[in-house]
This record gives sequence, structure tokens and C-alpha cells, in this order.
Amino acid sequence: MDNLKITVFQGYLFWENIDKNLQNISLRLTGIREKTDLIILPEMFNTGFSMNVSALAEPMNGKTMRWMQTVAQKYDSVVTGSLIITENGNYYNRLIWMLPDGTFQQYDKRHLFALGQEHQTYTAGNKRLIVELNGWKICPAICYDLRFPVWLRNNDAAYDLLLVVANWPEKRALHWRTLIPARAVENQCYVIAVNRVGHDGNEVYHSGDSTCIDPNGNVVYYKRDEEDVYTFTINPDEVVNTRQALPFLKDADDFEIKL
Repeated sequence: MDNLKITVFQGYLFWENIDKNLQNISLRLTGIREKTDLIILPEMFNTGFSMNVSALAEPMNGKTMRWMQTVAQKYDSVVTGSLIITENGNYYNRLIWMLPDGTFQQYDKRHLFALGQEHQTYTAGNKRLIVELNGWKICPAICYDLRFPVWLRNNDAAYDLLLVVANWPEKRALHWRTLIPARAVENQCYVIAVNRVGHDGNEVYHSGDSTCIDPNGNVVYYKRDEEDVYTFTINPDEVVNTRQALPFLKDADDFEIKL
């Protein structure tokens, strides 16, 4: 593995306004001053966390997918985040892993947030995704997935970086700040979690608290309450050395998830 340079966008999301969000993100990303390998956007980065799928859902060849292709090519970087997708009569909270050449992989959110009626609107995914970038194995997840360690368990060291995109409310920020380092330590991996800021259309406030935690629970990056575009580097030696010094993953319990 090589060092991985990552840019996170902790942004204010304009409620259910796709054009304004894409314009704002495009403007904010012009602040990137160095080559980056990966640009991470929040959950539902083009709409906010909305159940208004009839107005907001896009097909896989829609405006936002084309925008992601353009941004990935412009910055010669992978771009990832989730959006509302309609496909075969279903709606998905779908994370897209967009490469600079326009090809992509996808992950549909497994755990739908029942308190927000997400389970009544969207179809849950049933496959975990592991992608590779510069030798790193990366596991993308979406918001509520963070609460479910079995789904995210790093069996056989399947991944080196857990990536979480979110619209996580400030009133449960303590849970967010607790679960992220827990996932990093138990899975002996980096965790990068990118949240939004500001009030949404339901007057729910989001404080951001976007962060990067290393495999030993140390804070690499943290930002609260304001928009931020920030680039930092993570080092694979932290993963390799931690797993060699503390070979805990081999003692993990075997299990099978029933879908």
C-alpha cells in the first residue's frame, strides 16, 4: 500500500435542491490545492436526507451521476458519496464509487433508518462492497450502518479503511463520536466518517463532527459546526504495524449473516 491522500467535504446541504448542492460542492472543491486520491461527500449530498423520492430520485444515468463523472475526471480522483437512485421500480440510498475514467462501483445502504421512515421508502442493500485504491482495501458504509458492528466486522482483514458517509444529527453526536473510534479499534483499520452540517428541511441540526481515526483510536482529523474542505494523508504503516503488534483479528469469532 502507498500513502493515501484524502479530501473530505463537510458541507451544508440545501434541502431538496439538487442543482444548488452540485453548484455549491463544485465551488467548494475549487479550494483543493494539491493532488488528492479520494474526494468524500456526505450521505445524500445532492438533496439532504429526504424521503421525497418522487421528486428527487434519479436514474443511474442522471444529472448527479454525470456530475460525479465530471468531477472525478477534473481532479483525477475517485469521488464518493450517496444519492437517491430509482431503479427497476425501487428506490435506493446508493453510494457511488466513481473513478476518473467514468467507471464506478456501488453500495446500497444495508441498514435503513426506521426512526426516519427510511425503511418505508427505500429498498435495503444486501451486499457489502470492498473497493481498492492505491493498494488499500476500502469498505464503504452509509450513516446508520455505523451502529451495526457485525455488518462491518473486518473478517480476515478484508479491508484497511472503513469509510462512512452520513447525515447524522447533532442530538446523537455523542453516539457518533463513540462508535467511530470503536469501529477503528475493533477492526484495526482507519475510519473516515464524513457528515453534513446545518439544519435540514425538518429543522434537524447536524454538527458535522467529521473525523478520521487511526487503527489505535488516535484522531487524524476532526471538524465541527462549519463547512470544511480538507485534505490529509493516511499511512499504511499504521495498519500493518498495529496488526503485527496486536494480532487480534485472527481471534475473532466466526459467524454468518443471514440475509
